[in-house]
Amino acid sequence: MAGGKSGGKAGISSSAGPKSRSSKAGIQFPVGRIHRHLRKGNYAQRIAAGAPVYLAAVLDWPIRNDEELNKLLGNVTIAQGGVLPNIHNTLLPQKSKKAGAASQEL
Repeated sequence: MAGGKSGGKAGISSSAGPKSRSSKAGIQFPVGRIHRHLRKGNYAQRIAAGAPVYLAAVLDWPIRNDEELNKLLGNVTIAQGGVLPNIHNTLLPQKSKKAGAASQEL
């Protein structure tokens, strides 16, 4: 049986590690920690999977978007909160003025 198919899926690498629920949702507050506190706090018999994601987004949104809250909590470090993305302007790709002008031919 030489030349047979090898086991496994070809072309798919599993090099990507586990991804946190906070990074999947694109928020800074720790979803896993909020889920743990909702379960341990006896708020309800069962906690849905989307509830801690929604609560983390509700907590994250006003702090990041309100000028006064952002100033008040600007130096506060949220444990397990991730890092806000900050890309220097010189590293961003240059925007072209007219993309379609050069490709038009009659």
